[in-house]
Amino acid sequence: MALTPNWRWFGPGDPVTLKEIRQTGAAGIVSALHHVPAGMTWPDAEIRKHREFIRTEGFEWRVVESLSVHEDIKKRSGQFRQYVDHYKTSIRNLARFGIDTIIYNFMPVLDWLRTDLRVVAQDGAITTKFESMAVAAFDLFILNRPKAAADYASSQIDEARLYFSRLSEGQKDQLTGTVLLGLPGSLEAYTLDEFRNALAAYNDIDDEILMGNLFAFLDEVIPVAESAGVYMAIHPDDPPRSLFGLPRIVNNISNIDRILNHRPSPYHGLALCTGSLGASLRNDPVEMAGRFAGRIQFSHLRNMERDEKGDFRETYPLDGDMDLFAVIEILLSEQQRRLAAGLPNTRMPFRPDHGPLMIPEFNKKGIYPGYSLLGRMRALAELRGMEAAVRRRCGRGG
Repeated sequence: MALTPNWRWFGPGDPVTLKEIRQTGAAGIVSALHHVPAGMTWPDAEIRKHREFIRTEGFEWRVVESLSVHEDIKKRSGQFRQYVDHYKTSIRNLARFGIDTIIYNFMPVLDWLRTDLRVVAQDGAITTKFESMAVAAFDLFILNRPKAAADYASSQIDEARLYFSRLSEGQKDQLTGTVLLGLPGSLEAYTLDEFRNALAAYNDIDDEILMGNLFAFLDEVIPVAESAGVYMAIHPDDPPRSLFGLPRIVNNISNIDRILNHRPSPYHGLALCTGSLGASLRNDPVEMAGRFAGRIQFSHLRNMERDEKGDFRETYPLDGDMDLFAVIEILLSEQQRRLAAGLPNTRMPFRPDHGPLMIPEFNKKGIYPGYSLLGRMRALAELRGMEAAVRRRCGRGG
């Protein structure tokens, strides 16, 4: 038995085609109905159409990433009741078409954040990075968020002011566009005013209130997922730190413990993301993989170079400072445990999570940062190589 390698595909508009994906080593497709607005029900007809399109190239679609949670649900305001009902209907609809795993997140406003999407790596490929000082400079001097200064030490404010003073107008515009970039699968972005308004809607919501809102959401959707046979997998915050005064709760062992222990169920689990969790040196992805192995429903595997300030740069799986070999060893051990116990969720699907943009794709249009063909293909090859090494060693009794 082996882990099941998957590939994230953004639909017919994705510049990476299913025919190309067939040559990467991926065995399954992770996808979503990106054209359906957050909060709306995913209709049977659209699910069927998407599944059949994927099947034409010999793949099965069994993992959704992501069934987005509407902001009203996170805030428990506005039309949240209607959106929760839509969410439950979408779970049932997906189950009827063989979808058995749904990844979702509970991150307010931003699904992820980077400060530079055009970092040139040593080999000439283009990757992404997160720089704390760039975030502070944007927050304090571009966004001009009320009360932002309270979130930074005086020394950090001085450093951020110096950093900002050295930026050209073009660099300020580039930083703004990068921070405001929209959800994965879309190159649309917030305007500054839209972003300010979205942040303001969370002024009275702290971590504990957001956690309570997540628990209320889980109380409604996990029973539906259980009856439909669908594994729900919550994705960690990316990065796992406070941003722009927003509450962040899926970011460390203690909080993930709280979340998974609320309504304990085999259908309420974790999407292990080594990159999101590992972006903080306070999180050890190997420790977390071992701690939550029995509740991992899907894995995003990527590596990075990190420092004590919380800055990081994405890189190839074999080149970063996290031990992905040990993570894969844990996942394979968990797969064997599930097989021995006769459990149904033994596929242990994973995917390469981001990959640098390589020279042959520099001029290819519409590639979302981290979602190139060649960079992810190299990442998948390295991950499958690590997995093969673990299985070979274990097969020899090592």
